[in-house]
Amino acid sequence: MLSVDGDADAAVEARIRTGWNKFRQLVPLLTNKDISLITRGKLYSSCVQNSTLPGSETWPVRKDNEVALQRATMRTVRWMCGDKVEDRFPNKELRERLGIDDTTLILQKNRLRWYGRVLQKEDNEWVKKCMEYEAEGPRQKSGERLWKKTAKHVN
Repeated sequence: MLSVDGDADAAVEARIRTGWNKFRQLVPLLTNKDISLITRGKLYSSCVQNSTLPGSETWPVRKDNEVALQRATMRTVRWMCGDKVEDRFPNKELRERLGIDDTTLILQKNRLRWYGRVLQKEDNEWVKKCMEYEAEGPRQKSGERLWKKTAKHVN
């Protein structure tokens, strides 16, 4: 869901809400001390992260969108680990305890997976033609790029 401006703010906010709703449904399992952190991390990855990031491969994600997704992820991760922000455990360490990937890395993987699928398409298919499409009119100061350049930038 893109806005009129062409950004993904609405999609990111909706997906964060979806992730929180899924997390709240699974709180009894995800915070259960009798279940290992790795098992909780696998459950989190397969249920919460997968409900948060579908369609992210086509989002025109900005840095503030990535920060919002990471912030929501780390709040749930800290809750699962039973840690507070005051405990000062690095985010990377908490993600390693649960065996989950960084949200930015998942976004990059999704984008690259989509890019690979587009490259396999025939040259006359519309989705492949979109890679070369450049919008007419004046460019914004934000430095808009072709989709192809954006996907290569991820590499």
